[in-house]
Amino acid sequence: MTDTTAPASLVSSDNVNGTAVFSADGTEIGHIDHLMIDKKSGKVAYAVMGFGGFLGIGEEHYPVPWNALDYDPARDGFMTNIDETTVKGAPERTDSWYSDRAWQERTFDHYGVPYYWL
Repeated sequence: MTDTTAPASLVSSDNVNGTAVFSADGTEIGHIDHLMIDKKSGKVAYAVMGFGGFLGIGEEHYPVPWNALDYDPARDGFMTNIDETTVKGAPERTDSWYSDRAWQERTFDHYGVPYYWL
């Protein structure tokens, strides 16, 4: 029998975009700009995070593996053990970073998280 009283773990991508991301010490380091979803498996591969800028001007975007983030309902945001320096030190993106498996492997290794495709 299905437990219909348990809160759902599904969320619309519209509700994820703009959500704050906090470092382990509670400092807000950025926000989710958009998600990259694997078309075949349906798994979220990356959260593309926005950093810096003012009102969207000068903001930088970096893909961070989805499994490097943990949702914290108390903060209504995502917690991570990475910081902005780690994000900015990730492997440089190529023109086809989203389809370059070697780049993806280097990136997931950089963050120390399991590959989403396994």
